[in-house]
Formats: sequence, structure tokens, C-alpha cells
Amino acid sequence: MAVQIDLADELLTARIIGDIDHHSAKEMRETIDDAVLKGQVRELEIDFRDVTFMDSSGIGLVMGRYKLMQELGGTLHLVNVASHLKKVMVLAGLDRLAVLDRTERRPVPDKSAKAGGMEDESN
Repeated sequence: MAVQIDLADELLTARIIGDIDHHSAKEMRETIDDAVLKGQVRELEIDFRDVTFMDSSGIGLVMGRYKLMQELGGTLHLVNVASHLKKVMVLAGLDRLAVLDRTERRPVPDKSAKAGGMEDESN
């Protein structure tokens, strides 16, 4: 699947993987919209960390999710946006629709921590 969904409370994170083009955008839109509506979320975060290419379909993807979140009284955040994608998004005016270029809201678990939650301090 080109989208990984993570739901925590009223925050849904949709992590997009690979290309966003006219071939993949429809499935991405449907996956995200379905999860938003089922999860009754107030905040949608679209994570672009693993996006390798985006054409105008990506702009449409973001605009449609903005409209959906507005209809639901929620907000949209675009996170981990690479500089080449950010340029396209700003030119399209997406920075006026969503919070752009921030890191994800949930902290990433520290993989160096041991199973019991204790960190290795033997450096």
C-alpha cells in the first residue's frame, strides 16, 4: 500500500510512500478519506518523508484533504516535506491551507532503548 495510517486519539497520520502521481493518487485519497471518516479525527497529518516524486496529483491530494478537514471542523498538517516538494507546494499556495514543513507531532520511539525502558549508559 502507498499509504500507512496511524490513528492516535483524534490525530490521524497518513505516511505516503513512493510516488504521488495520477496512477497512485486515487487510492491514496480513498485510503486517507476512509480512515479520517471512520476515525472521527480532528487533525490530519500527511507525512511526506518517503515521497520520492509528486506531480500535480499531489497538489490535488492535499487540497482535497484540506477541504475534507474543513468540512469536519479539523485541521491539516503537512510534515517532513523535502525542499523540492516544498517549493512546488508553496508555488501552489498550499502553505496557506495547511501547516507546512514541520516534523510529526508524535515523538519517534528511541530504538536504542532496551526492552525494559532503560537506556544503555555504558558508552
